[in-house]
Amino acid sequence: MAFDDFAQVTARRLRAALTAAHGPEIGADSAAEAMAYAWEHWDQIQWMDNPAGYLYRVGQTAARRLRRTGPLFPVVPPELEVHVEPGLPAALGALTEMQRTCVVLIHGYGFGQTEVADLLDVSPSTVRTHLDRGLTALRTSLAVTEATHDH
Repeated sequence: MAFDDFAQVTARRLRAALTAAHGPEIGADSAAEAMAYAWEHWDQIQWMDNPAGYLYRVGQTAARRLRRTGPLFPVVPPELEVHVEPGLPAALGALTEMQRTCVVLIHGYGFGQTEVADLLDVSPSTVRTHLDRGLTALRTSLAVTEATHDH
């Protein structure tokens, strides 16, 4: 596969995953660093079994070097509060990194659990566990009852 084809498919997924894990500012920067690394080392990366999973780890390393200057997720502007629960950014920020990443990728970006498992280089059962725990924590934090979220 040519790098351009790989990058077209992978960059979007990588940025979504790193944004879910580290917020929009750090996520975008760390994804860019991971894709730059992929370009520089394409002769090795192209032969890996799971290059996207490897680059996710490269992006995580880059994110740890970068400093967050504000909240993990921005505050919801008043005009959007009709569509977004105002407490959601803080509640997402309180989740573990893996819980937040799984919840945002699956319920925010519409990724499938298998796709998330592949991207994060973990098993599908690990994704399901973190997703379930993250959703439970969000429901508790936002005081959502089973009856409320089922309807």
